[in-house]
Amino acid sequence: MVNLIIILVGAYFLGSIPFGLLIAKLKGIDIRQHGSGNIGATNVYRTLGPTLGVLVFCLDLGKGTLITYVAAQITTNHWLIILTGALAIIGHTFPIFLKFKGGKGAATALGVLLAIAPDICLGAALAAFIIIYITRYVSVGSISTAILTSLAFYLLHRPLPYTITITIITILIIVKHLPNIKRLLNKTENKIR
Repeated sequence: MVNLIIILVGAYFLGSIPFGLLIAKLKGIDIRQHGSGNIGATNVYRTLGPTLGVLVFCLDLGKGTLITYVAAQITTNHWLIILTGALAIIGHTFPIFLKFKGGKGAATALGVLLAIAPDICLGAALAAFIIIYITRYVSVGSISTAILTSLAFYLLHRPLPYTITITIITILIIVKHLPNIKRLLNKTENKIR
């Protein structure tokens, strides 16, 4: 039980590590003052280039995968495993280190997905790539993939705790993307090159 409490608390704090902000600062840039102002991989990609953008994406994804995988080694309780992953996503989205103003959670959510359902994760990554390639909008890819992932968990009859939590995370991702949705409707959303 003590180990689980440590893992749950650790999940939030690990999720709260703002890799995008830290990596940008190594380049002498406060990423919050550039582009969309977001600390996530997309804004780093646009501001500092694809190499650092991909690095931030992998680190944010890794937060979700690592802590969820560790939880799965400690317990077989699906609620506790997915709660660990959810806390990493919440940490990324509402980081204590940045006054609870963080990223949108898509990469970390994909990392959690990799730990609990690698097959769905592969499908989600492929769907995201295709949607982003066609539309050139990362936001459209993130939102669409989150919705498709929730549907996949439901249609494939995956454990109920996972299905419920993934659906809640999907709603959180959509809410965090409301400014993007508004820009998409106004045709002012930035495309990725």
